[in-house]
Parts: sequence; C-alpha cells; structure tokens
Amino acid sequence: MKKMTVLIAAILSLSAPLTALAMDHESMPMDHGTMPMDHGSMKMEHGGGMMAMGKLAHEEVVDGVKSTFRVIDIKAKMKEMGMKETHHIMVVFTDAKSGGKLSEGEVKVKVMGPDKKEQVKDLMGMEGGFGSDFTMPEKGKYGVMAKFKLKDGKTRSVKFWYTVK
Repeated sequence: MKKMTVLIAAILSLSAPLTALAMDHESMPMDHGTMPMDHGSMKMEHGGGMMAMGKLAHEEVVDGVKSTFRVIDIKAKMKEMGMKETHHIMVVFTDAKSGGKLSEGEVKVKVMGPDKKEQVKDLMGMEGGFGSDFTMPEKGKYGVMAKFKLKDGKTRSVKFWYTVK
C-alpha cells in the first residue's frame, strides 16, 4: 500500500507542467514520450492519458483482441523518491473488430532482463488499461511476456522484446 501511495504521488507530481500549460489535447502531437503529463487530464478515448506517454513498445492481435503496450521511463522521478523502479509498462486491450475497450480482466507480466533476472507482476487496472512499474536499469534487450484473461474467460499471451538504450 505504501508503494501505491508513493506511485500516486509521483504520478500527481507529473501533472504540474501540464496544468501550467493549460493545453487542450487536440492541439498536442500524439507522441508525448518526453513530456510529463497528468494521468487523468486527457480522455482515453482520444488516445490521451498515460497511454499517450512513453514509447509504443508493441501491438499485436491474438484471438480477436488487440493489445497495445507502452513503456514509460520513470527512472528520474522514482529515484527522487528513493525507489528502484525505472519503467512503467501499460497495456490497453481492444476488440480487434469493433475497436471497443476491453478493460475487465487479469494481466500478469514477466520481464526478463539482459542479466537473466526475472520480475513477475500482476498489472493493476488503470485508465481503461493495465499497468505496473518494473526495474530495467541496464541497457539492452528485455523480454516482456504477458498472459491475460479478459471478461470472455479466454487466456491469451503476447511476447516481445523491448530495448533500453
């Protein structure tokens, strides 16, 4: 619970620059990878919020479900708070045919680093998607393996490589 409180504080501290700018999201470029933003200031149905932050890491359709993964570098903010996590991994699921959000279910992600160390976490529901923080301190390739069971009860999995530069 303490980590969650610290994470929420970190997220809220990212909102100040956006509030000061008072921009509407229609005028902003879609790649916000380097611009800190408030999670709730932009509507998810228009591609905003946290899913507009970070880097698009992977998209894949499995059994009619499109998964869109983004990775956000949070190293500097977490270091300020004395925490070791360096990256936030988020995924949003949509119906491949209708494009409708699929936001109910369970998601587990395993990240294997270049040093062969593994981290396994359950992703929390947030902003219509799922996310959690991971420690990816070394440069190199990280294997990301996700297993998810959404409302339809079917278990699916996705694997991809993410490179930390």
